[in-house]
Amino acid sequence: MPSREAGSGPGPEFVDGDGGDRLSGDEPLLPARVHRPSDLVRMATGLLAIAIVLAIAAFAHGTTSGLEQDITKGTGQAPDVLIRLAGLASSIAVLILPVAFAIERLIKRDGLRIADGVLAAVLAHGVALATDLWVAKAAPGSIRDALTQPTGTGGLTDPVHGYLAPVIAYMTAVGMARRPRWRVALWAVLILNSFAVLVGGLTTPFSIALTVLIGWTVAYGTLYAVGFPNVRPTGQTLLAGLRHVGFRPVSALRAEDIPDSHDTGDRGRRYLVTLEDGPPLDVTVVDREQQAQGFFYRVWRRLTLRGVSTRSSLQSLRQALEQEALLAYAAIAAGANAPKLIATSELGPDAVMLVYEHVGGRPLDSLPDGEITDELLHSAWLQVKSLQSRRIAHRRLVGDAILVDRSGNVILTDMRGGEIAAGDVVLRMDVAQMLVTLGLRVGAKRAVTSAVEVLGPDAVAGSLPLLQPIALSRSTRATLRRLAREQAQRQREAVIEAAAAEREARAAASAGEAAESGRKAARAEKQAEKKAIDEALEEAREEDLLTQIRHQVLLIRPQAPVAPVQLERIKPRTVVTFVAGAFAAYFLLSTLTHVKFGELIANAQWGWVAAALLFSALSYPAAAMSLLGFVPERVPFLRTVMAQVAGSFVKLVAPAAVGGVALNTRFLQRAGVRPGLAVASVGASQLFGLAAHITLLLVFGYLTGTERTPELTPSRTVIAGLLTAAVLVLVVTAVPILRKFVVTRVRSLFAGVVPRMLDVLQRPQKLITGIGGMLLLTGTFVMCLDASIRAFGGGENTLSYASVAVVFLTANALGSAAPTPGGVGAVEVALTTALTIAGLSSGIATSAVLLYRLLTFWLPVLPGWLCFNHLTRKGAL
Repeated sequence: MPSREAGSGPGPEFVDGDGGDRLSGDEPLLPARVHRPSDLVRMATGLLAIAIVLAIAAFAHGTTSGLEQDITKGTGQAPDVLIRLAGLASSIAVLILPVAFAIERLIKRDGLRIADGVLAAVLAHGVALATDLWVAKAAPGSIRDALTQPTGTGGLTDPVHGYLAPVIAYMTAVGMARRPRWRVALWAVLILNSFAVLVGGLTTPFSIALTVLIGWTVAYGTLYAVGFPNVRPTGQTLLAGLRHVGFRPVSALRAEDIPDSHDTGDRGRRYLVTLEDGPPLDVTVVDREQQAQGFFYRVWRRLTLRGVSTRSSLQSLRQALEQEALLAYAAIAAGANAPKLIATSELGPDAVMLVYEHVGGRPLDSLPDGEITDELLHSAWLQVKSLQSRRIAHRRLVGDAILVDRSGNVILTDMRGGEIAAGDVVLRMDVAQMLVTLGLRVGAKRAVTSAVEVLGPDAVAGSLPLLQPIALSRSTRATLRRLAREQAQRQREAVIEAAAAEREARAAASAGEAAESGRKAARAEKQAEKKAIDEALEEAREEDLLTQIRHQVLLIRPQAPVAPVQLERIKPRTVVTFVAGAFAAYFLLSTLTHVKFGELIANAQWGWVAAALLFSALSYPAAAMSLLGFVPERVPFLRTVMAQVAGSFVKLVAPAAVGGVALNTRFLQRAGVRPGLAVASVGASQLFGLAAHITLLLVFGYLTGTERTPELTPSRTVIAGLLTAAVLVLVVTAVPILRKFVVTRVRSLFAGVVPRMLDVLQRPQKLITGIGGMLLLTGTFVMCLDASIRAFGGGENTLSYASVAVVFLTANALGSAAPTPGGVGAVEVALTTALTIAGLSSGIATSAVLLYRLLTFWLPVLPGWLCFNHLTRKGAL
């Protein structure tokens, strides 16, 4: 509700056409067009339907042929004269109908909609031509057979009707389908035309379906791209609607003009309306644009949250009106302080209004800290208790939804997203949200104490499993993230200050003392600096608000459950993994259909298979060497090897570039290396690994380019790569924003890694171990891939070691960047494609890649699981 007292003075005013009612304050200019999520959803549905039609045409060739034969047989008895008349009439009507509708719209001065239709028709014609070209040149034969018919001249009919798709796009974009008489005429013409061309043997059922879907999809894509004409009601329409329900308004003040207003888009536009007689009113106007705001966020929450319902993403205005009215009445009946709803009405076909008694007050967010007393907190929790006693969930107990009037009474507003007959999880989420909202203002202790006084310790303790970011509102999560960034910044500043102070103190102390032996003094200085940093970190460490609230509740109920409730049904990473995996599976399956595995396995050379298995096993000691070479502390080698084997199991649930880093960091910490140094050691190993990877790729690329050339000249690929890298470096250094971004990231990386690398440089044998381990690790993988190729290719179908190395290094980089666990899909696709380009046949390349991935990824999973459990039991992970 608008947060302004009734006595507030009005702003500038303007008078409507009748000269009677005045709308206070010039209304902000409305956008001429709005992008409706419903149009995007319809476009996505159309694309999915097109994909299904093409998939059926491609994989169900027998079904499509049988359907065409049945139609031909069933219509073969139709008189030829009737078919010709139907075709002529429908062809003329298809052209006349859009022109007639355009004239009718122009007469009513609705030319913009006609322009949208013409644009959609042009785009649909272009898509139809592109589809025809694709079917003729590149589509599989089964799709071409399903979409075309042979002509008498030896050619084929068009897969997409070039005139029908634009007409459908035009009619859909101009909104003919929403007008009953025009809709009947539209469908009659379309059915008649489809019947004529189908019976005349000029098309196929799948061609008609594809034509309709292309026109429909392009129309909604165009409407979403250019936007739909804004039909949002103005303030004058609001005043007319108030008169219609019996009020006599004088002026209306927009909520944006009210001081301390915290209006948000999807809550509707708010007005403070002054009447000729009686107290003022708070009016909320909801239109289709505002109702659509947050559409994709609500869809994502509905998909990802388990056991928590959200309001319908495609809710109609009538449903939104009824839901908010029901919740308003239910809140009052439960005894809560909520705005009283006194009238509702539609404002034309695209908006509704809800009229409330005016409640003056300020949001909790705008109150000074000194005004938030214990009595106010007690009153706020009483309102929550009243709602919960009738199982009503508010679902948005944030600061701007909690008003405080002049008397100190708390009023709960913004009930639109609430829920009646709510389940236990949703009610506990409300308590958790209220604890965080109040904790942000008064601290965890006061928030928990006030909640226990009103709700009781059991109800408060029951909210602990819901005290997690995913259960909180969007604005609250953003606030908590901002506070976390500020806290991390304070910790970094404390560490920097402590290190500087320690260096100054050490310099002052060394100035008055005799110099000790170099190595002993350096070790003592390093230990003193590390101790100072650890003490500074301990002093600067702060608990986040959620942790503070948990501790306060546990002081009251030590036995309260703290394990978070599993609310997430699906995570973004899971969606990305599924999509990438589906694409990779499709690619691999389409490749495997052409491979004769029986012949390949029968002709496989098992000696090379054994050699590939040996090289795969040697990669784990090499990985342990590459890690321990950057850890000055003493760590057992055999246990490190087991940790690398355990990483094979971790790769199943994490991307390739993430799982190994996290496991190695955890392993080093458990081995006695301090957390900061463990992260720095793994970071140094990764940095050296990246440098070695790039260097080896350039070296082997050079060798590959000179294999068939007598003179030692670099290959064009290497030169192009170097020139591209040089251009990128120049662009980054020339653009200030990019330069700042890169410098910031590199500085944060080297802040911890460079000191660790300096420690390693003091021990040359460690550095040699690390670099040697990296080279050995790359060599074992290259030899494993080469042995896999030789196992199926024999002596005549193999590649040089340099070519195999280039293929492996390239594919490994792509696999590390892929979001799928272990790079599944991306590595297989990259390796198979690269080997095929390098000269291997598709069958041998696919078989070699599958064997290589079996030995290096899938086969080590069971030993990795055993090592992971063993190290976990021993406390090493």
